[in-house]
Amino acid sequence: MSELLIGALSALLSTNPPAALTNLVAERTGIVLPAAATNNPVEQRLREIMAADDAAQDEVQKWLDEADKPADPLTAPSATAVKAKVSQRFDQVKALYEGFLKEHPDHARGFLAYGSFLNDIGEEEAAIGQWEKSRELDPKNPAAWNNLANSYAHIGPVEKSFPYYEEALKLNPKEPIYWHNYGTLTFLFRTDATNHFKTDEQGVFRKALDMYQEAIRLDPNNFKLLTDVAQTYYGVKPEPAESAEGRRAAELKLANTALGAWTNAITLAPDEDDRQGVLLHMVRWHIRVGQWDEAKSRLAAVTNELHRAMKSRLERNLNDRTNPKVPEK
Repeated sequence: MSELLIGALSALLSTNPPAALTNLVAERTGIVLPAAATNNPVEQRLREIMAADDAAQDEVQKWLDEADKPADPLTAPSATAVKAKVSQRFDQVKALYEGFLKEHPDHARGFLAYGSFLNDIGEEEAAIGQWEKSRELDPKNPAAWNNLANSYAHIGPVEKSFPYYEEALKLNPKEPIYWHNYGTLTFLFRTDATNHFKTDEQGVFRKALDMYQEAIRLDPNNFKLLTDVAQTYYGVKPEPAESAEGRRAAELKLANTALGAWTNAITLAPDEDDRQGVLLHMVRWHIRVGQWDEAKSRLAAVTNELHRAMKSRLERNLNDRTNPKVPEK
């Protein structure tokens, strides 16, 4: 029942993380809708619709949670019935937005809000249409450019995301989400980034790190941001060197830089699950440069069942590296 339900409703519930493809949980932080501080009755009506939007999404989530773990499986509604109920509830919100925009066809924030609702319920292509209309009506609003860049990164064409993020940053260079999103795009879509920036892959990594560092400067206490920055170092190569000693020094320098980034992240871990997840990343770097004692010490501190599979894999890797098999004669 649970897997069937999730499969039937996934299109209705999908949300998209910044740049769409991070390996962290999906969240709405990349979708930006600035508030308008006004007592204008038109703005008040839009606020009411947005509140109804939030209420509908909360209600639907409650239905899905109940259907996923029904009190009585024998009398629980079918996945098809729940899907129809969800669609009907969301259609009510669509009608509110569409009625508002019919009355106010030049309201850029209305199109922006409607696009965010459509994006939240998985109708990303329809969201793009609303955001493009918002951008046309108010090209000075960076939120529309950012939101469109997020979606183009997800469903294509990816190359459109680069100038859209750049326009968002040109309009508001002090928004850390924009720097974070653009850094993630640059890191994940390296082939497109090399074409856009006219540089090689290592140059792309440096670009991504620069963007992340600017985001950190603006938002230094963002755990997700710091973990994204730390993960970027997996793609960075050590500085070239001619001697074995020089190569070793370059490898240690890179590892220490990466470990420093993970150290920064672990101090902001919101819970023990996240803290131990960071420890596993640190173990990978210790193994990479042959710091066996440090790797064993950090592995011993990982006790959460959630991380058992990864811990076992790293333990096997560490054992293979420290106890190489002797070929049979």
